[in-house]
Amino acid sequence: MARIRLEHVTKRFGSVTALNDVSLEIADGEFFAVLGPPGAGKTTLLRTIVGLEKPDAGDVYAGDERITDVFPGDRDIAIMFQNLALYPDKSVYDNLAFPLRQAKLPKQEIQRRVAATSSTLHIDHLLRRKPAKLSGGERQRVALGRALVRDPRALLLDEPLSALDALLRLEMRAELKRLQRDLGRTLVYVTHDQVEAMSMPDRVAVLREGSVQQVETPEKVYHRPANRFVATVMGSPPMNFIPATVHVSNGSLRVVHPSFAIEITAGLEPARPLEDGAPCLVGIRPEDTRVAAGGDGIPGLVYASEPLGGETVVDLTLGDRVVKALAPPTLVFAPDDAVRITFDPQRLHVFDQAGDAALSAAGAEGMFHVHVATG
Repeated sequence: MARIRLEHVTKRFGSVTALNDVSLEIADGEFFAVLGPPGAGKTTLLRTIVGLEKPDAGDVYAGDERITDVFPGDRDIAIMFQNLALYPDKSVYDNLAFPLRQAKLPKQEIQRRVAATSSTLHIDHLLRRKPAKLSGGERQRVALGRALVRDPRALLLDEPLSALDALLRLEMRAELKRLQRDLGRTLVYVTHDQVEAMSMPDRVAVLREGSVQQVETPEKVYHRPANRFVATVMGSPPMNFIPATVHVSNGSLRVVHPSFAIEITAGLEPARPLEDGAPCLVGIRPEDTRVAAGGDGIPGLVYASEPLGGETVVDLTLGDRVVKALAPPTLVFAPDDAVRITFDPQRLHVFDQAGDAALSAAGAEGMFHVHVATG
């Protein structure tokens, strides 16, 4: 196992900056995810760690060893690519044994490692088959086994589950999490799927256009996103963003929208100074937005309903915006129904107008108290 460290790594392809001054530290034995949309630089990050790309600036370390200029085959870091790249003419056994034969290990050691790896991944019964005779999940396990059989100090996975159907992805997420826990291996997992980023790793780094936006546990990234981009990529349905105006008076904060006002009355600790009258964005997740046919709350209209079985996504018209709320399936709404909307006051976020910085974030116990009032 090994601690992986990147220090101010920059990688360019012509005029495109794939990685922009990236600094990360991945702990020994940690399950670390890198989340971002296509083109964010995730695969380039993995290829730079394993040595398939050389950074234009910065350094890569494994433990205390600088490996920036070390040949990829000498880094003792394995990578599993998105396309799996299994040898179609070789059996499962020969696919697993191939990297060991390349390393000229003794025959008995090859047999021992293949047997141990296939047992761990529950593919012992598949050793004589060729990839064409395997299911999608079985091919995933073989590709993973070919990386693990080398006993590398770190394992890199590039969107390994993206080609699987929903049920197989669910099974393989649980398998990978169990496997990493049992082996205690340093694992760097690249994904564009926020469900994988929420459910699997110890920590997650959110990448945007080659720049790191936030590195934290999945829970903290979800509940306290650093900016609008992070709040959007982590969560489904994504966070609602409602334009409003900031009013500051004697240390207290009032965020005003034509349909409501939010008063932060105690313990305000904004990430940066707030200017009176400045435009801002109120962020609230759909699961923290309640809708009811009557009672107190902000008046709104039902725009549409999206039944999902265990819950219903209700699209609501609030002023000139459409916001989403999650409701139990027992509540049925028709388009244009008049409803009342309420927000969980301890789950509100305030961002600057561009959404580049969180001015105030939810989830910190005792940080502030919010009162929502119509008006």
